[in-house]
Amino acid sequence: MEELKNVDKSIDRINGRLYETFIIKGDDGSEVQRVNVPLKVEMRIHDVMEIMVGACILAVPTAFTEEVWNMGDQLPWLNCLLLSAVSLTFIGAFVYYTGYRTNLKMFRNEYLKRVFGTFILSVIIVGFLLTVVDKCPWFTDFDLAMKRTLIGAFPASLSATVTDNISS
Repeated sequence: MEELKNVDKSIDRINGRLYETFIIKGDDGSEVQRVNVPLKVEMRIHDVMEIMVGACILAVPTAFTEEVWNMGDQLPWLNCLLLSAVSLTFIGAFVYYTGYRTNLKMFRNEYLKRVFGTFILSVIIVGFLLTVVDKCPWFTDFDLAMKRTLIGAFPASLSATVTDNISS
């Protein structure tokens, strides 16, 4: 795709938030229009709250089912770890294509923080909810508790990712 000759592009901080600024210039070089597009590349408290609520959206209906509890008992560790890897891959791809595709080199650390932060917060939310309903025996059977948590974190992390992306 050919880049426009009369458009300058920059990243600016306006009122504490990052924006990609496009300055459209006329033939004489004067500014005709300025467009500020918000960049959602920094992880803020607002984003953490969206991730937590988003994780609850699918954590409650899935982690509270007997199927997940039984699956945690029957599934080997390798499968639970593969499920977590698939989850991280989906989160990473979705976050990359919706916010970091053009600016990944500049915001690589923020990208990694958002991907791993989303997954870890989802694991914490699911683990907490399963503990509340007494289905995570952390002190008597840590393996079972962790497997149930990781299985429930798969759908929870995906809903957390989508919820975080909905608002700007």
